[in-house]
Amino acid sequence: MAVKHITSPLEGDIIKDLEVGNEIFLSGRILTARDQVHKYLASGEDLPIDIRGCVIYHCGPVIVKEKGSWRIVAAGPTTSIREEPFEADIIERFQPGAIMGKGGMGESTLKAMKRHGCVYLSVTGGAALSLARCIKRVEDVYMLEEFGVPEAMWVLSVENLPALVSMDAHDRSIHKKIKRLSSKRLHDLINL
Repeated sequence: MAVKHITSPLEGDIIKDLEVGNEIFLSGRILTARDQVHKYLASGEDLPIDIRGCVIYHCGPVIVKEKGSWRIVAAGPTTSIREEPFEADIIERFQPGAIMGKGGMGESTLKAMKRHGCVYLSVTGGAALSLARCIKRVEDVYMLEEFGVPEAMWVLSVENLPALVSMDAHDRSIHKKIKRLSSKRLHDLINL
């Protein structure tokens, strides 16, 4: 299967065509959102920008300011399941095209992805330096003073960031399948 090149913000037809198992290279605009941004949005607050179709990246980047500009040093994924209590509501309210992080998400998020046309993109943990090389520039930052560098919402321009579709808009999830198979295997081992 060929690697798909996609650009954020994602349009509905592209999202519908993405399926679990697709390898992608992502370019375009993405934004970071970790615990503080998710809690802020879950409390009913609004975003200062329109993120329809954009990719929300569960990431707390390591960033330095040099000569008046921000430079991303490391940009590895954060464990996404921490955002499960908030993600379905955020997908419904803000209509992102994809959520990106590591480890996958739960049933509530999967259902919201199906209802609103969204996918989950898995990126490799431990590859923070390699992923940072795919970030071409910082477009903007929001909530920096309120939340600090790792928890702020960074708007980034990326090029050819590698990821895997592990949850799609058709109610399929690699994570759900692995959990089911692992549970069955554990059950079989216990009952030998």
